[in-house]
Amino acid sequence: MNEEDQNQYWRDKLSKTESQAIPADNVTHDIKSVAQQYLDNLKGAVDAVSLDDIQKVAEVLFEAYKNGKKVFILGNGGSAATASHMAADLGKGTLRNVYDPNEKRFQVISLTDNVPAMTAFANDLSFDEMFVQQIMNYVQKDDVVIGITGSGNTPNVIKTILYAKEIGAITIGLLGFHTGGSAKQLVDYDITIKSNNYGVVEDLHMVLDHLLTTCLAYMKGKHELNSGGNQPIEWKERSTRR
Repeated sequence: MNEEDQNQYWRDKLSKTESQAIPADNVTHDIKSVAQQYLDNLKGAVDAVSLDDIQKVAEVLFEAYKNGKKVFILGNGGSAATASHMAADLGKGTLRNVYDPNEKRFQVISLTDNVPAMTAFANDLSFDEMFVQQIMNYVQKDDVVIGITGSGNTPNVIKTILYAKEIGAITIGLLGFHTGGSAKQLVDYDITIKSNNYGVVEDLHMVLDHLLTTCLAYMKGKHELNSGGNQPIEWKERSTRR
């Protein structure tokens, strides 16, 4: 086929595609319908989140803070981004005064941020090893390990949870798909999102990050106030420069 024939082929194909296009009004209607269904699913999942589970997880994290224990967070794909975001929020978003070097801080590490380490372990050993091999360098008894997985069945998260439990660390799962998968039976504490939609599950895991950070900032401020510190500072007041 010469160049002119090729051009004619694509002109004919484009013309056929345009003739089969869905009318704009129908597309708009469909988009609104899809959007409304997603939002309805999101609202339903929000309403089903257990406040008791949130309280338990917040209390575990606050005990880790008070006792100087480390918090490790891990996940894959969108959950990897949530793990990084959550580590940043717990580390910075709970501070009352970022300029005070003496303020007690959360010791939190995301296992998704060291790309050379992750890819070295994944390449040299297997993908299932890329988190557990990292945590072997650090985790100790009574540290906290948070695994984020929608399905609850991700092998590299499960393997890390199992190792953490052997060491005596406290394990938490941010899970989904109603049942929480295998991880729900393994972790000490969990918050499981009641939805089968990956987007909704990941949305609410991110909400849980901000929600837990807000709760912990409040708990930390109350604790320091009761210990003779200054009035607690609202989280939003520390974010005015962004």
